[in-house]
Amino acid sequence: MHSHAVDKVKPSLPLPDKLFYKIGEVSKLTGIEAYVLRYWETEFPFLKPRKNKSGQRVYTRKELELVLQVKKMLYQERYTIEGVRKRFGEGTTQSQEMKLPSEKKQRTPVSREDVIGLVRKRLQEILTQIR
Repeated sequence: MHSHAVDKVKPSLPLPDKLFYKIGEVSKLTGIEAYVLRYWETEFPFLKPRKNKSGQRVYTRKELELVLQVKKMLYQERYTIEGVRKRFGEGTTQSQEMKLPSEKKQRTPVSREDVIGLVRKRLQEILTQIR
């Protein structure tokens, strides 16, 4: 059933240079059915395409490259879904999660909200220093 997906780890077409790709385009470019892409969104926290005003999923080029990387890991390298999650969470792939300074030794991934909070705090400190 997915034997053709194993053969096509590279995109079947050259990646067009666009800001956003709709889920149908991502499906054609990667050889992965749209329902599988939607399922992956539920399984991989790092794969969350935005939705446009009409509610359609729009992927950035970076997210498209992540899809290709996940496809390679699952179909070619034979990782499990949990294995892909762990690999991305540990920062051993291109999409490294940022760590809190106190947690660097523990290698625990931090949510985007925590990172944004740290950035805001640091910007406030800088603003206080220059006033």
